[in-house]
Amino acid sequence: MLLCLAVIAAGIGLCQIDRLHFSRRRPRTAYAARLIALQRARANNWTPTALLAGQWLQITGWWMFAAHGPVAAAAAAVGVAIQFRHLQEVSHFAVHGVLARTARANLLLAELFAHLPLGLGPVVLRRKRHVRDHHPHATETGIDPNLDELSQAGLNPGIGRLRLAVALVHPLTARGIRATVTGLAAGLRHPPARGCRTAAVAAVLACAYLAGGWAGLVWGLLVPRLLLYPQLAWMSLLVEHTWFDAEHRTGSPAWVEAGRCLRLYTRSRVLAHLAAATWLPCGDLYHYAHSAHPGVRWNYLPALERHLGAPHFTPAGLLLGSGSVARRHFTALQAATPASPPRPAAAT
Repeated sequence: MLLCLAVIAAGIGLCQIDRLHFSRRRPRTAYAARLIALQRARANNWTPTALLAGQWLQITGWWMFAAHGPVAAAAAAVGVAIQFRHLQEVSHFAVHGVLARTARANLLLAELFAHLPLGLGPVVLRRKRHVRDHHPHATETGIDPNLDELSQAGLNPGIGRLRLAVALVHPLTARGIRATVTGLAAGLRHPPARGCRTAAVAAVLACAYLAGGWAGLVWGLLVPRLLLYPQLAWMSLLVEHTWFDAEHRTGSPAWVEAGRCLRLYTRSRVLAHLAAATWLPCGDLYHYAHSAHPGVRWNYLPALERHLGAPHFTPAGLLLGSGSVARRHFTALQAATPASPPRPAAAT
């Protein structure tokens, strides 16, 4: 047990190298150009590598921990799912080209530490889908692939309360699990390097078993990858934008994004820190600031947000309360008119 905790602690410590390197003498508030200049001066390839290695070291510790009984297995499932979310968001910044110093390093680190072991498709396809299709067209019906994904999960005009409740936990439903498995299979079959993708996933399965036995494999890998991590990622998607009643504006990027983004937990530091440590990591809590200036690394998004101010919607919660994200989505969908059927979402 102590060895497991030591491995997890070592992984956490390894991750801090990158955080400390980019956060030293960071201004409390600043405009985007100043922050981008600062991050470029500190850009390198080795601290991001240490960060990603530290996350996999934590995952290994959780695999080992899973073998110590049912409670430990359940904790490991949650712990690994959170780390998978961290890997997803770190690789998201690699897609934007701001994780490491060079374009090649960004691509390589995202593939080796996230896309290959998690069975995701090629990073270049994710870049097209996210950077070219989503960012300029967020919340635009028929153009934004994320909006199509929400529609395919049942979030459509005229939705009832029961259907909304099911849609909020879509990845945990039979339909959602089928979509996850289908996406995973598509990612493994996708060229190039189809054999390498299968081999990488097989290696992760073997490592989980060697570290934690069947408990490590099932609770430390399969349950997080197929159920918990997709649900955490889905919750993150739900709180990126006011998807169904965005204020479509023209003007500066900050003004445009302020009309279609939201910011959770502005009135609760505890909930904000908890979300940032679990299901909204690596700057995902600051999605408005990221949308306004995608070239800013996550370390500097809090300072950028203080400079920009708040977007048009600052809910206190995701699910509960009259001002929650779920309530706003429901109200907007009730008031909306049916649109044309969405195009099929690309596999990610």
